[in-house]
Amino acid sequence: MKRIRKAIFPVAGLGTRFLPATKAMPKEMLTVVDRPLIQHVVDEAREAGIEHFIFVTGRNKGVIEDHFDRAYELEATLEARNKTAELEALLRELPGAGQTSFTRQQSPLGLGHAVWCARDIVGDEPFAVVLPDVLVHNKPGCLAQMIEAANKLGEKANIIAVEEVPMERVHMYGVVGVGERNGKSFAITEMVEKPPREKAPSNLSITGRYILQPEIFKILETQPRGAGGEIQLTDGMVTLAKTQPFHGVEFEGRSHDCGSKIGFLVANVAYGLARDDISVEFRAEIKALLGEK
Repeated sequence: MKRIRKAIFPVAGLGTRFLPATKAMPKEMLTVVDRPLIQHVVDEAREAGIEHFIFVTGRNKGVIEDHFDRAYELEATLEARNKTAELEALLRELPGAGQTSFTRQQSPLGLGHAVWCARDIVGDEPFAVVLPDVLVHNKPGCLAQMIEAANKLGEKANIIAVEEVPMERVHMYGVVGVGERNGKSFAITEMVEKPPREKAPSNLSITGRYILQPEIFKILETQPRGAGGEIQLTDGMVTLAKTQPFHGVEFEGRSHDCGSKIGFLVANVAYGLARDDISVEFRAEIKALLGEK
C-alpha cells in the first residue's frame, strides 16, 4: 500500500452532550488531564507517521486552528520568565509550516459528508480518518498499529479499527462480520450499523479509526442520506466494499468514548493514572474519595 501521509480529523460537531461547557468552546478542546482531546489524537497520528493534518471544522471552531499555530505573546512571556521547559514543549508539539489544513463543513450532514469535504486536500491517495471523540490508550497507538497492518496488505485495502464489546451492547455500534484472518487483521465480510443482538455478525465494533482509499470520495459525493438524515460514512464503506477489500484490525489498547460524560471522565482517570508525574498523588486522592486506605 502507498504510504499513509494524510489524516482527516472531523471536528465540526456541536458537542451538545457537553452543554453548557461547549456553548463557547469546541468539545474537541475539552482536556483529558492537561491536553485537549484534539491534541491527543494528533499526537497519535504524528506517532504513526502522518505528515499532513486535515481538520474539517464548522462555526465557532477557530480556537482549534489557533491551538495549532504560534502564540507569540505566550512564547515571549515564557521566555521572559525563564520557563524554558514549558516553552520548549509548546514549540516541540507545533506542526510544521504547511502541515495543517482547515476546511469548513458548512452544514451538519454527517460523518460521510465531513470526510467528503476534505477530498481536494487529500487528493488521489489513501488516507486516515481519526475521530477526536475516541481516545485509544496504548503505545504504539491505534493508528500506528493499523498502518503496520496496512503495509502487509494489498494496494487497495481499506482498514477499520475494531474492538470487542459485550453482545448485549452490539445494538449501540457499527459491527463487522469476520472472514479469513491474517495476523492481527482479518477480512471484513459485512458491516452492519446498530444491529439487534440476534442479527449481529459478531461482537466487534467499529472504533473511530479508518484507513480508506480515495475512491470513497466519488461514492460519498452521491451517497443518499441514511440514518438521522445524514450522509453516513458506513453506508459509503458498504458500497466501496463491493469493489475493494476491507480489513479489520483488533488493536491493542483500551478505547475511551469521550463523546459521553462517563467515557470522558474515565479517560481522565486512565490517562492521569498513567502519568509518572502525578499518578501516585492522584491514586491516593481517588482512594480517599472512595473511602479506601
